[in-house]
Amino acid sequence: MNMNEPNEPAKNEPAMNDPATQGSTRKIGPVILDLNNISLSFGGVKALTDISFNVRQHEIRAIIGPNGAGKSSMLNVINGVYRPQQGEIVLRGEHRKNMDCYSAAKAGIARTFQNIALFKGMTVLDNIMTGRNLKMKSNFLMQALYWGPARREEIAHREKAEGIIDFLEIQAIRKTPVGRLPYGLQKRVELGRALAAEPDILLLDEPMAGMNVEEKQDMCRFILDVNDQFGTTIVLIEHDMGVVMDISDRVVVLDYGKKIGDGTPDEVRSNQNVINAYLGVAQ
Repeated sequence: MNMNEPNEPAKNEPAMNDPATQGSTRKIGPVILDLNNISLSFGGVKALTDISFNVRQHEIRAIIGPNGAGKSSMLNVINGVYRPQQGEIVLRGEHRKNMDCYSAAKAGIARTFQNIALFKGMTVLDNIMTGRNLKMKSNFLMQALYWGPARREEIAHREKAEGIIDFLEIQAIRKTPVGRLPYGLQKRVELGRALAAEPDILLLDEPMAGMNVEEKQDMCRFILDVNDQFGTTIVLIEHDMGVVMDISDRVVVLDYGKKIGDGTPDEVRSNQNVINAYLGVAQ
């Protein structure tokens, strides 16, 4: 994945890419992630009950549902924060009954969080550099001395981080501590840190929560460009149904920890169970 060439949209183009155009430049591949009969409980509370769905290579797969439906819990299962009591994950044909966070990261799964989890006192550049941690090979002593291979390695990783900064159009704030940035830009920096790991599968937990219309349009554009240009498979949770229906290839719907719908945006939109539980009917 080459991140050293920033995306430069034409000045007359809209802020949000047209999903129809986006679909014409990429191909949805085979299933790379299978979640089979996942059940997760916390004491007597059932967060997820017998949920199965898959994710295909290069697609944008949305998970929607009311608050408390189990959406974030499902992302936490995928990247190893939670271990389900039942079910298994099949990643690229490899059966993984239990997935831990380190194994998930090594396998090419990165994520952002519903609540921003950045190092507020560190600069934008340094926060994005933390996403390169698993790519660094030098030991602690060599890094401390900043000598030889360690110095060359850090220079190479900084070039990757600078490429992400260019791609996300945040060059002007690269040296700014993230704690001083507005919410929308902090969300963009968190996306950059996840991209720094060069993931095959990117999990986004409400990437547009709390944003205004312009910020949402920018984030949609970046998500579509990551999917299209880098070939990254994306699984996202989002409450803005306009965004979900516009940019997603397939949507799975959860309600009270159970799956009540799965299919294309049009199929989900017309699913009566989904309408009753979540979408409602416009009056």
